Amino acid sequence: MNTLIYSVRSLVLAFLFISFSGLTNAQKRAKVSEVMAYYCAPCGSACDLERHNAPGLCKHCGMTLVKRSVVLMDSIRGKQKTSQKRNVAIFIHNGVEVLDFSGPSEVFASTEGFNVYTVSLTKEPIISQGFIKIVPNYSLTDCPKPDIVVLPGGQTGPFLENKPLINWIKASAERAEIMLSVCTGAGLLARAGLLDGKQATTFHNYIDALQKATPNAKILRNTRFVDNGQIITTAGVSAGIDGALHVVAKLKGIDVATQTARYMEYDKWKPNEGLVVEPAGKSSATRN
Repeated sequence: MNTLIYSVRSLVLAFLFISFSGLTNAQKRAKVSEVMAYYCAPCGSACDLERHNAPGLCKHCGMTLVKRSVVLMDSIRGKQKTSQKRNVAIFIHNGVEVLDFSGPSEVFASTEGFNVYTVSLTKEPIISQGFIKIVPNYSLTDCPKPDIVVLPGGQTGPFLENKPLINWIKASAERAEIMLSVCTGAGLLARAGLLDGKQATTFHNYIDALQKATPNAKILRNTRFVDNGQIITTAGVSAGIDGALHVVAKLKGIDVATQTARYMEYDKWKPNEGLVVEPAGKSSATRN
């Protein structure tokens, strides 16, 4: 009986082998491409290429998962790796100033090469300036690792003692290219110890408080932004646009940043209106 079962199995395997080997290369590729899985419907977020084995909703953006060819999606993923976009995490919280986060968001989203998303303590909606409800793309625990972190201001006071947030900022700073604060968001950098021994700026009404919070730093007045290399701080509200454009110019060139400014009709942008601290401690700047 066992011999009979073995013979039948051998015949079946031989038949499958002959059937497959008799196919043309194109037919073989077609057979392989029939392997399917479920993916997020393209929404422009980092979760677009995440593979799922069953239908449902994307746990990140809530989009309905659709069945697609694994070979096709792997090919797309491979192409994206060769021209990888930088992840830009915009941290938002209850009481965040609208222009603090929307200004830099517009700059990065309008420039090729950046994958922009919002992050909050949880995925629960937050309220900006008392009347705008925003649903974050990610929480601190499931967001993609950022290459650029933007810390807007507003009512940041309640979050200065939030350990998960401060730890996330510290961890992000260990690998991120840029840590950019806007307005009172500099307080979060200070709380994480990232302003020690550096020059920085912030919202004009917050300068004294920030200096007190980080006595080893030098907090500057009347300065649109301060670039210490990885750590960049800006003055209040609209200055976040200048800081983000400075980051674009730094990473992709002044011509690209100028194109973005023109697209946004941000005609008053002055590329050098800030302080750039050089490695040797020297600085070059035009202050506002």
